[in-house]
Amino acid sequence: MKIMISALLFILVIPQCSTKEEKKLQWSDKVQVVLDNTTPLKYDRGKRLPLYLWPAIDPGELDDEAAERLVKEFNTRGVGIVCSWSSENPEKTLPQCLTIARAQKKLGQRVNIDATSLLDSFFNGDERTAHIDENGKPFFDNSFGDHKMGCPFAIDFRKKEIRDRVELFVNKYKEAGVPVNFIFTDWEIDGPLEVNRAFEASKKCVRCRKYIGDDFSYAEFQKTMREMRSYLQNYSYSAPVLEKFPEALVGNYAVYPNDGYRYWYDYYEYYVDGQPYKTDQRAKYRQWYNDFPATGFTFAMPVVYTWDPIYNWYDFENSDYRWFYNMLLVASNAGKSTPQNIPIISFLHWNTIFVSGKPDPAVKQMSKESYQELLWHMLLRGTDTFFMWSGKKEFPEEVRLLHEVYAAAQQYGDFLDHGLPITYDVPNEAGTVISGLAFGDSVLIRRTDFGTNHGPVEILAGTKIITVDYAPGTCRVLALE
Repeated sequence: MKIMISALLFILVIPQCSTKEEKKLQWSDKVQVVLDNTTPLKYDRGKRLPLYLWPAIDPGELDDEAAERLVKEFNTRGVGIVCSWSSENPEKTLPQCLTIARAQKKLGQRVNIDATSLLDSFFNGDERTAHIDENGKPFFDNSFGDHKMGCPFAIDFRKKEIRDRVELFVNKYKEAGVPVNFIFTDWEIDGPLEVNRAFEASKKCVRCRKYIGDDFSYAEFQKTMREMRSYLQNYSYSAPVLEKFPEALVGNYAVYPNDGYRYWYDYYEYYVDGQPYKTDQRAKYRQWYNDFPATGFTFAMPVVYTWDPIYNWYDFENSDYRWFYNMLLVASNAGKSTPQNIPIISFLHWNTIFVSGKPDPAVKQMSKESYQELLWHMLLRGTDTFFMWSGKKEFPEEVRLLHEVYAAAQQYGDFLDHGLPITYDVPNEAGTVISGLAFGDSVLIRRTDFGTNHGPVEILAGTKIITVDYAPGTCRVLALE
């Protein structure tokens, strides 16, 4: 009996030590944060897109066995591992990426890529990319911080180098017999842009005036910049990927179909007098150009973030609704403007982002409950999945809050796969918000209340007016018969 017990203890103890050691040596701490703050899905997610999380990018240098184990573990949680392509050291990063890609292919999972560094950058500081003033002197636009933004008509020579970088990795994957199923970039402060004081700089540039005209308007400038920007993204990025992997989902941060306006400002952007906008309380929603079609992108990527200026744009007494209102406007804009065959993968963040870098105690954090309600409403308005970004200290809570909703939503797979949003309206008062997906003779409904009226509310779902009762924190399936 003692021998049997000793043997049993040996079997039980050794794997535990081995697992702990492997975990320590094989994958990164940030990946372990994902494992520690998620649980296996209770409901099958079918072929729906995985959840993308910033700490699930680049898990570390793994061998084949560890890679398969990690991919399996993440798949049980519905999370996709992403690997980064880097042109600085492809000899090191490419084998790491391919190890994960082989495991993902073997296990029937999507191969996910971050290609951001390959597009860095068209404006690389080369004086040849600068604007030219009346005296023939080169100058850069300094309204983007340390980024030397120059003349959009002087960067054509840069596009081939960028494309070559992308083609190198695409060809390596093709040769290795692994696909590219999802690929994104975070290409922001680079290339042709019309925001900040770019318009003013181009007005002073003899080359810009030569091509756009001596007295071009802001609308003409925006259209030209966005068309040029789309062309560069298509030529250097989406085209080489789709030529080799035509079924790939290809996209870029903040590029998505829209209704002609943008309801948010990125951290490096600010309003400049003369830029067309529409008002909403103190918010200035800028007139925007629909640059998505010419990019060749195959998924949309709106940005739904808690930028701190949003809080003071509105006078809602319910502080949570200040956040919820704006963020749902952004999500609804993408949902109603994006064709149904184009997936929407929304970049997302919960903790307040203080653009100045200095926290303001007067800006109240959005509650966890309202944030999770927002996630549900986004899913019921066309968002297919989320891509969470956050700082390292915020990883655990950001991951947990998002994953809880994503995991629970999988029980409504038929609605997520086939349902049509019944509304994109966002109430301009803090009251009742309803979203839903109609599928067949039923509608999946969620109601969230920011006011005191908890009585029944009627809403049009397809061709039928339905009554939605007060039921906080729940989704319901209602008949449309």
